[in-house]
Amino acid sequence: MKDNYLKICSNSIRLVIALIFVILLNAAFQADAQSNVRILSNINYCAAQAQKTLNTTPAGSNNLPRNIDKGKTDWRYINYKDWCSGFWPGILWYLYEGTHDQKWKTAADKFTQELKPLSEHSGFDHDLGFMVFNSFGNGYRLNKNPGYKQVLLRSADSLATLFNPKVGTILSWPGMVKKMNWPHNTIIDNMINLELLFWASKNGGSRNLYDIAVKHAETTMHNHFRPDYTSYHVVVYDTITGKKIKGVTHQGYADSSMWARGQSWAIYGFTMCYRETRKSEFLDFAQKVADVYLSRLPADLIPYWDFDDPAIPNATKDASAACVTASALLELSTLIKDKPKALVYRQKAETMLQTLSTFAYQSRNVNNAFLLHSTGHYPAGTEIDASIIYADYYYLEALLRLQKLQQLKVYNHPKSR
Repeated sequence: MKDNYLKICSNSIRLVIALIFVILLNAAFQADAQSNVRILSNINYCAAQAQKTLNTTPAGSNNLPRNIDKGKTDWRYINYKDWCSGFWPGILWYLYEGTHDQKWKTAADKFTQELKPLSEHSGFDHDLGFMVFNSFGNGYRLNKNPGYKQVLLRSADSLATLFNPKVGTILSWPGMVKKMNWPHNTIIDNMINLELLFWASKNGGSRNLYDIAVKHAETTMHNHFRPDYTSYHVVVYDTITGKKIKGVTHQGYADSSMWARGQSWAIYGFTMCYRETRKSEFLDFAQKVADVYLSRLPADLIPYWDFDDPAIPNATKDASAACVTASALLELSTLIKDKPKALVYRQKAETMLQTLSTFAYQSRNVNNAFLLHSTGHYPAGTEIDASIIYADYYYLEALLRLQKLQQLKVYNHPKSR
C-alpha cells in the first residue's frame, strides 16, 4: 500500500513538473511571437520610411542619401565616391530580404549598379568594404548575380593594395596621408572592411586576402587598445620599422577617450573575424571590448557620442553606435559557449532595439530617415544629433538578425551575409 502511494505521488510530481515545463515553454514561445510582431512592425516602419525617400530621390549622380541634420527634413545626398555610398543600396537589399517585395530588389539593383566604378580603381579607398560589400555583397547573397561577384572580387583586390606588410595593417585615408602627416595610419573602422577580404578569399579570390585580413585584425588587436580594452580611433605607424608611434583620435573627444562608434566597430569587427576564422583569440577579444562598452552605458543603453565627454549627461547621444552594437551582440550571443553570458548579450541587444524603436529615437514624421540622434564627426561640427544613413542600415540589419534568431529559437547563428 505504501509503495503504491509513493508511486502515485512520484507520478503526480512528474506530471506537475511536465505541466510546468510546458507552460513555461509556451510562455516563452508566446513572448517570442509577440516580440516578432514588433520586429515585423518595425521592419514595415523602415519600409514605409524608405519609400518616402525613394519618392523624393533626385535625378543625377548625387542621389545616395547620407544624413539629415537636426532641424532639417531633407536628406543630404552624395555620390558613389563617399564612404557612406553603400548603405542606401544595402538598406534596400535588406528590405527586399525582410519583406520579399520585388520593388525593393529592383530599387536595390539600380542603386547598387551606381557603385560599380569603385571596383575599377586600384587602392581607391580603405572603406571599400562599407561601400561595396554592403551593396554588392548583400545583393550577391540574395540573388547570386555573377556580375556582382566580379565587382566584389575586384574590389577586394583593390583594398588589398593598401596593405603594408611591414606594419601589418591596411592604410586608412590614403588620400590624406600627406595632409595629416601620418605616414601609415589605421582607424578602428577598418575592422569592418575585412569582411570583404574574407568573403573574396572563400569565393574565388586569392588565399592571400584571408591572410591580410587576419594579420590586420591581429595587429589591430595588439596595438589599437588600451589596457582596459577601450579603443583608440587611430593608430599611427612608422612605415620603415612597422612599429606603433602613437594612438590618437580624429572623431572622438580626446586621444585617451572611448569614442562610442569606434568601440562599436571593434565589437562588430572582432565578432565577424571569429565567425570567419574560428580563431579563439578573436572571440575572447570581442567579449572584452563588448564588456567594457556595456559596463559604461547609460540607463537607456544608447551611448553618448563619447563615453568620456565631460558634458555628460548633457552630451549628445549616438544612436548609430547602438545600432552597430546591437547587431554585433546578436551575432556574438550565438558564438560563445557560455550560455548565461550569451543570454545577457542577446537581452542587451534586444533592449537596445526596443529603445531605438520608441518615439524618442525613431524619426517617424520628423523626417524620412529611420532614426534620430546619431553623431557623425563631433569635433568637426558635422552630423551632430542627426539622422545618419549607417544608423538606419545597422538598425535594420539588427532587426533582421533578431527575427532570424527568434524564428529558429536556437542559438545557432543564421549568417546574415
